[in-house]
Amino acid sequence: QVQLVESGGGLVQAGGSLRLSCAASGRTVSNYAVGWFRQAPGKEREFVAVISWSGGVTYYADSVEGRFTISRDNAKKTVYLQMNSLKPEDTAVYYCAAHRGSGSYYYPDTFAPWGQGTQVTVSE
Repeated sequence: QVQLVESGGGLVQAGGSLRLSCAASGRTVSNYAVGWFRQAPGKEREFVAVISWSGGVTYYADSVEGRFTISRDNAKKTVYLQMNSLKPEDTAVYYCAAHRGSGSYYYPDTFAPWGQGTQVTVSE
């Protein structure tokens, strides 16, 4: 079983940057694609970015394309989300999760397990 733990969230002003980390333990995560999702209060969990097991393929939501970068270091069992030019609408709890191996990368139902989430708050 893979366990995932997110870190790196916090409070930042609009235009600032944060780097989130998703550390894996247990069964190796290096064979799995890993995604980042976010959930704002009162809203559904939404796709942010995903990276293939090798790191060679990445996809981003239109809302973060060009501002966020997903990467991974399989030796460290860690996936990162570099977030630049942050906007107040990026405020949410950010979650990482391992892809099940089949199904679309864009839907939460195709990912498990999930981390506990890390709060990102972007002020005006």
